[in-house]
Parts: sequence; structure tokens; C-alpha cells
Amino acid sequence: MIQENMQLLWYFGIFAILLFITGFYCILASFNMVRALIGLEILIKAATLLIILAGYIVGKTALAQAIVITLIVIEIVVMVVAGGVILWAFRHNDTIDPRNLSNMKG
Repeated sequence: MIQENMQLLWYFGIFAILLFITGFYCILASFNMVRALIGLEILIKAATLLIILAGYIVGKTALAQAIVITLIVIEIVVMVVAGGVILWAFRHNDTIDPRNLSNMKG
């Protein structure tokens, strides 16, 4: 039983690390702000999974769940604000390429 739990934890850990790498790559390699926002979302989901995994390993799942709920609330606020910035940039420049946003003022 313990052997199966440890194997399951390894699977979740490897999956979370792969999600983290995928989100980080999506943020760095994208020239589209919506794709970068999706990459940020993937990155935060990987962090959420790692927090839950750490809480399970330590034995403090209630604390991990409270931290994750707080993280989800903060994530929603960040995504809404970033979506508003992207929408504003698209309306003013007709593009969501961040390389073309260097001429924006105020």
C-alpha cells in the first residue's frame, strides 16, 4: 500500500514538473499575449498541484487546501486584470504582439 502511494506521488510530482516547464516555455517562447496568459495559467496550476502534493506528503492537507483556495482567488484577479490589459492593448494597437507595444504611452 505504501509502495503504491509513493509511486502515485512520483507520478503527480513528475506531472506537476512537466506542467511547470510547459507553462514557463509558453510564457517565454510566445509572441502572443493570450498564449502567454495561458502559459501563466498552466504555471499556476502546476504550482497548485505541487502545493497539494506537498500538503499530502507532510500530512497537512487542510493547510494545503486553504493555501490553494487563496491562490485560486489571487489567480482569478490576476487573470481578469491581465485580460483587461490585453483587451485594451488590442483595441488601441489592433495587435496582441508584445513587441509592438513599445510605442504606448500612459
